[in-house]
Amino acid sequence: MASSLPKVLHKLAGKPLLLHVLETAQELACDNLQVVTGYGAEKVEAEFGGLVNRFVLQKEQLGTAHAVQQTMDGLDDDAVILVLYGDVPLIKASTLQALLDQVDENTMGVLTCVVDDPTGLGRIIRDNDGQISRIVEEKEADPNEKQVTEINTGFMAIPVQRLKDWLPRVGANNASKEYYLTDLVELAIQDGCQVSTSQCKDQQEITGINDRAQLAKLERKFQKDMHEELMKKGVTLADPSRFDIRGNASIAMDVEIDINVILEGEVTIAGNVKIGAGCLLKNCSVGEGTVLHPYTVIEDAVIGKGCQLGPFARVRPGTEMKDDAKLGNFVEVKKSVIGKGSKVNHLSYVGDSELGSEVNVGAGVITCNYDGENKHKTVIGDGVFIGSNAVLVAPVIVEKGSFVAAGSTITKDVDKGQLAVGRGKQSNIDDWKRPGKK
Repeated sequence: MASSLPKVLHKLAGKPLLLHVLETAQELACDNLQVVTGYGAEKVEAEFGGLVNRFVLQKEQLGTAHAVQQTMDGLDDDAVILVLYGDVPLIKASTLQALLDQVDENTMGVLTCVVDDPTGLGRIIRDNDGQISRIVEEKEADPNEKQVTEINTGFMAIPVQRLKDWLPRVGANNASKEYYLTDLVELAIQDGCQVSTSQCKDQQEITGINDRAQLAKLERKFQKDMHEELMKKGVTLADPSRFDIRGNASIAMDVEIDINVILEGEVTIAGNVKIGAGCLLKNCSVGEGTVLHPYTVIEDAVIGKGCQLGPFARVRPGTEMKDDAKLGNFVEVKKSVIGKGSKVNHLSYVGDSELGSEVNVGAGVITCNYDGENKHKTVIGDGVFIGSNAVLVAPVIVEKGSFVAAGSTITKDVDKGQLAVGRGKQSNIDDWKRPGKK
């Protein structure tokens, strides 16, 4: 990957490669999830410590069989071990379950795939009866074997009791001087254990990632699959190739999404929402019928039903917009509640504030929430009108039904129904001459 970051921590669709694999394993109800680490082991363990039963360090990279050997201590002899790969993120649980269904105490399973170009991959060699007899690596294959297009994907399901017997018998008598898991096939046949194969139909599902170009290619594949699933469920995408989900998204039917929209983290979007071009939504929920005009950014916030946001609105963490509220163009809101039907329409900043219902905030209004040391709260009651270019210096309370005159600086609480005017006295000077350049 030409990177200081361990390969399995590089991201696909906003998640580390290894997380995709771990989530698939969890779908299979795996009860003992072990990760064999090598380069960057500390970073991998820090990232996934809560998801994994055990990390095992492979100090020397001596092959796949050697890697699996590190996990043997403490495994239940009656269990089945499933070997997955941290850089193969698109493998599906259904594909693996079909493999597992074939395995019992006297049967091991091997996942295979027929590919257009098998160059560099291990070949599945079958006998005259069509049964797998061995797996041969590219370096060991003769010219006839290299013509075989059915390849070993690397995914195997093996009875633990059998595996504990076979692993010490795997040798390194090959061109790479490594211990290959593929040798288990011949050992199983020697011991009268059946080797069953299951075939993966989609080659990209078993494709590994070795560089950033391959990562980008699989990213597009992953996004395409998600987009098709969404459109089948009734979501309209103006251009699926210009929409990315980088995390987990729950999107209801009749949602319309324009181009260049990005969803990150955990996002929930209710029905009949319209999302304009260039919007970014991160860790948020959006209520029924809300309209997000172009280039709106929402992060760690809750947006109610029937709201209007943007264009060019920014909703920062900790914000909650009640139903039918509105944020207009170039409005920024942080850690605030915008009450039902309230409007902040133009060029304003609202921070650490609580707005009641049907509040109208004029253009250029600012809540001064920071005194250089601490943050303070502004409370604005139901039906308050804040005139344009007003400054509310927190902590301050503007009670229900009151009115703040345009251009005012408010430093004291405003009681219910009052008009607050906080302007300097205006002076108009006659016969004033504009200064000129010297």
